Amino acid sequence: MSDHTSTDPTTTDRSGDATTSRRVPVDPAGPYVLGRDEGEHFHFLNHLATRKVTAGERGALTAVEFVQDRGFGPPLHRHADEDEILVVLEGEIAFRSGEDEFVGAAGSTAFLPHGVPHTFQVLSESARCLAICASRERSPRFDRMVAALGEPTPRPTVPAPVEIDPGHVAEVNAAHGIEILGPPPAPLPA
Repeated sequence: MSDHTSTDPTTTDRSGDATTSRRVPVDPAGPYVLGRDEGEHFHFLNHLATRKVTAGERGALTAVEFVQDRGFGPPLHRHADEDEILVVLEGEIAFRSGEDEFVGAAGSTAFLPHGVPHTFQVLSESARCLAICASRERSPRFDRMVAALGEPTPRPTVPAPVEIDPGHVAEVNAAHGIEILGPPPAPLPA
């Protein structure tokens, strides 16, 4: 069996058990499998992002798994040329895309087409979702935006909240084909 990933030193997963963190190939040339809590971890906008698939320069899609606390939502934004699919793995998330609003629970899949303003917000105490982005125009850049804004971390843990600079977020997103159009969703009632 071929393994197209390199293995990092042993780290600890959310339960405190030892686990192996694996790097994602920069330009995957073959198949690979990553388990839960495996991949490249980033503390990203006050939540955990784990890069599972990167498109490199020739690929057609990216996949990033997110673990987010209640109330989290990205700023209203639109992708220039990347369609986005969000698969809700755990929890409940409210989505807004254009004028459409819907709620997805675990097992739900949301399609958010490029060019259409969208955002979402975690309604449950926490949520885990997988974001898959693809483009017919160019190699997708969503995962590279996550890496550019995130802080690498060896452990798959949700970070303590920090102050976020909206201007920096907009600048990094713009460099990766994503236009910020408005603020994140309003805080949820306690």
